Amino acid sequence: MYGRENPTFLKLDLERPSDLRKLDDPESFFSENRDRLICIDEIQRKQDLFPVIRYITDKESLPGQFLILGSASRDLIRQSSESLAGRISYLELTPFLHSEINQHIRQLHSRGGFPRSYLAESDRQSLEWRLSFVRDFLERDIPFMSSRLSPEVISRLLQMLGHCHGQLLNMSTIARSLGVDNMSVKRYLDLLEGAFIIRKLPPYFGNLKKRLVKSPKIYIRDSGILHALLQIPDWNGLVGHPVYGFSWESFCIENIIPQLKPEIRYSFYRTSNGGEIDLILETASEKIALEFKVSSAPKPEKGFGIALNDLGIGRAWVIAPLEDGYTIGNIRYSPLSQFIGNSDNRDIFR
Repeated sequence: MYGRENPTFLKLDLERPSDLRKLDDPESFFSENRDRLICIDEIQRKQDLFPVIRYITDKESLPGQFLILGSASRDLIRQSSESLAGRISYLELTPFLHSEINQHIRQLHSRGGFPRSYLAESDRQSLEWRLSFVRDFLERDIPFMSSRLSPEVISRLLQMLGHCHGQLLNMSTIARSLGVDNMSVKRYLDLLEGAFIIRKLPPYFGNLKKRLVKSPKIYIRDSGILHALLQIPDWNGLVGHPVYGFSWESFCIENIIPQLKPEIRYSFYRTSNGGEIDLILETASEKIALEFKVSSAPKPEKGFGIALNDLGIGRAWVIAPLEDGYTIGNIRYSPLSQFIGNSDNRDIFR
């Protein structure tokens, strides 16, 4: 097992000047430590390392010699690491998932999954950490990722996205509110999506003679960050807030999508005649419909039944904060943990 006490493990944090100086001559440094697993954190601070890493990996032919971590932008890292094609694999490290905690779901939902937020001694300390996280992201990461984009505008955009969380993305409305054009909004949203702050959930497209919604739905990915943006201090404040239902919806989505097998397609479904499904999971042979209800006595909307008929879906779930699951007709009502752990769903999860 690797750790600080293990002499075969070496970690470099490139936000520390002393560690950064060690890589003034990276080829020599890597060669001298060829027998160690080298973990490089905040790799985006020194992107010129990628060609050197390629040379070392080809020379030494030792798989797993480098563990590379980066937090600023998924797209930035991938663009910078093109020279490592065929030599690198990517893994998204999410905040805590419900399947990893298996208890205190209210705390996880309220505070979000970032470790220091979830594990804080009080709700107040948790909220302070999340507000600091947002501030650091705006002041430190945004200028690093793009000198052309304004942290002030992104701050206003995040506030707007918090208030339209879980709703259809309307680029024109956002552009007018921010005083910028649609292309600028797209660049800002792409940056936030690449930094894992937001998720744009795509609409379902199929060969149906229906008027389908074509705009994506927009979510703040971590529920704790959403609540911080909306100044929701704790669980009691969340339960009484209009965003409560949308927050539960995104909390469930962010606990499901990161655990799906890569080949599983996901989308939402909405038509002009009222048909609606919060999340559709598609395998090569079937579709699974999911509705998210925050009630302890959940009841799907009429549009859910319409959508099931539209798409001919046989497997349907309503995910709610229940103690135990039950079935009515062809719909399974279940807590989040039972849906993820259900043996019938092994074909969709990693």
